[in-house]
Amino acid sequence: MALAYKTRRRLSLLILVIGLPVYIILAVGILALFERPPILVELLVYVILGVLWALPFKSIFRGVGQAPPEDERDQ
Repeated sequence: MALAYKTRRRLSLLILVIGLPVYIILAVGILALFERPPILVELLVYVILGVLWALPFKSIFRGVGQAPPEDERDQ
């Protein structure tokens, strides 16, 4: 079942305001446990982690910044 536009908007806001900072803190904390790699390797790791967090939420974020669909505007 597809999520309604309003639900996707609220869920995406929750993910960005709470989930993303928690993910960043965890990623930096886990990488701090290891010896610091060369700067380019560290940058590559952060870029990869920066892309990986959004992949599971791709369907939630799709179309959220646009105007609501016609069938949901009247509600």
